[in-house]
Amino acid sequence: MSEFHIVPATACRTALEDNPAHLRTIIENTYRAHDAGHTVNPDSHFLRFPDKPDDRVIALPAYLAGHTHRIGIKWISSFPANLDHGLPRASAVLILNDHETGRPLACLESAHISAHRTAASAALAAQTLGGNRARSVAVIGAGVIAATVLDHLAATDIEVTELACHDLDEARAGRLLQDKHRDHAWPVRTVGLTQALDADLVIFATTAASAYVPEDHRFHPGQLVLNISLRDLAPDTILEAANILDDIDHCLKANTTPHRAEQATGNRDFIDGTLGGVLTGRDRPRPDRPVVFSPFGLGVLDIAVGDYVLDRSLNDGTAVAVPGFFA
Repeated sequence: MSEFHIVPATACRTALEDNPAHLRTIIENTYRAHDAGHTVNPDSHFLRFPDKPDDRVIALPAYLAGHTHRIGIKWISSFPANLDHGLPRASAVLILNDHETGRPLACLESAHISAHRTAASAALAAQTLGGNRARSVAVIGAGVIAATVLDHLAATDIEVTELACHDLDEARAGRLLQDKHRDHAWPVRTVGLTQALDADLVIFATTAASAYVPEDHRFHPGQLVLNISLRDLAPDTILEAANILDDIDHCLKANTTPHRAEQATGNRDFIDGTLGGVLTGRDRPRPDRPVVFSPFGLGVLDIAVGDYVLDRSLNDGTAVAVPGFFA
């Protein structure tokens, strides 16, 4: 591919929504590659603004070796106040480069890629850490990430006996539940925070900057918590759980709850392992505790999914070539 290409949102969405099971396979293979040391995944870089403390832009560079053999970087912004103006909270682009020459190959709209790689990772974690048994599900936060996670969960063999939702905006929670009842025929209900925390599978998908779940809250053995938004829980809550991370060094920073737990205890003894370690059989969460999965979000997952989307869009003719982009 000698020309530079643009892959717009419509092309990305078509590729991503076509086969959720295949996306889960891509994510699983990437976690295994990361666990085996076949990736380069530097720290994410946060750009923050003194006059706008709620806003941020994050750069996630990464390299995935093996079959994909691709370099890339995701540049993703989170501006929560956008929701008040009818705009999405997050927007993103992904740049993919050729490993042999270093030349940029394409720019992909990446808010969809980011949401689907997060959701596929969450669904994979739900299957890997909790099996395919029937369970009640509660999602805390009713935004795009929550909706996408639920769609990927529906594409697994997990039977959802009930879906509950808690959000500070009850109308938004109601819309999410209505959509998922229509799409998946799940029994649904809006609940308070305390009721949501009692579900078999609890999914945190908020924009919370600090913990709001009561410090004395404890999950019980048999519960699985997908701690996607990373800052909703107090350290004591996860110190009483079995903790699986996507990458230990990545997750223990930026005042995530696992990071605060490390600061409070001075050690990492509360961590049971990584999802890649569980997939390979090296790690196993303690069976007598609830399980909390905390994914900081690996840039290498974006590279893997973005590479798939680029190939699909080139084959489908939906990638837009930009003649003369390079001198």
